[in-house]
Amino acid sequence: MDQSLDVILGSAREVPVRVVAREIDRARVPAGVHIVSDAEFGAVDGLVALGGDGTMLGAMRLMVERPVPILGVNHGNLGFLTEVTPAGLPKALARLAAGDYTIEQHAGLAVTTDAERRCAFNDVVLGRTGPARTTSVDLTVNDVHYGYYRADAVILSTPTGSTAYNYSAGGPILSPSSNAMVVTPVAPMSGISRPVVLGGGDRVSFHAEGPLTVEADGTGAFPLRAGGSVAVALLADAAQVVRLSATEYASRSRVRLSLLDLPLRPDQLLELIPVELRRNVAAAIERPDGQ
Repeated sequence: MDQSLDVILGSAREVPVRVVAREIDRARVPAGVHIVSDAEFGAVDGLVALGGDGTMLGAMRLMVERPVPILGVNHGNLGFLTEVTPAGLPKALARLAAGDYTIEQHAGLAVTTDAERRCAFNDVVLGRTGPARTTSVDLTVNDVHYGYYRADAVILSTPTGSTAYNYSAGGPILSPSSNAMVVTPVAPMSGISRPVVLGGGDRVSFHAEGPLTVEADGTGAFPLRAGGSVAVALLADAAQVVRLSATEYASRSRVRLSLLDLPLRPDQLLELIPVELRRNVAAAIERPDGQ
């Protein structure tokens, strides 16, 4: 990560661009990065997020009130949201400076209770308060009562988050271009037992029969009292993610989804191998032994 910071500072001197960070990150950044207040940071023209998907989600939440282009550099594992590897950062920064990129809009979820207001770009999870308890909530959509859930947990996911906890719980993958949300119960015992896909404009609320916990993007749970309710609404175009090549990003996403057990035939897996590498493999197979 230190090397990526050096690359960013070197690129900034050539443009020139002022590189800033928040006070909370002072100990993590080198000399040459200006430390600014949170208010000043909120006025930046763009962000570079160094880390994995969790870092990228944090950057998106940070700028939800004023979305700006965010470039993700993958220092994590799968990196569904991040755009480039550390090795590709110099070229990516040059393209950013030249304006040679596109923006992929991401929807977020506004989560509101009597005591809390948060934003999530992956999912909102209603969970148990203890191992012997269940999550028991009623689902209301556009002021119409749809039914109830009794399960280990209930997930409300964005299209972005549909490949995360929702997918693990058996929910569907939503297209990134869809204006939709999906509600998926985890280990349902009674009530609604299947995922429900809702429109982006639907007003969704959950009413708790007993005490629950509410968690937005895994950032720490807060309590919801028995009889309380949580309202969730989709925020369209709440984050701007930099894309340098939509085709390459889609191909990388297919690889990552295949790692999550998305079934592909052998010929389809071959399509995921870069063209140059395919040619090298073919040449090696056709070359006679010893030549």
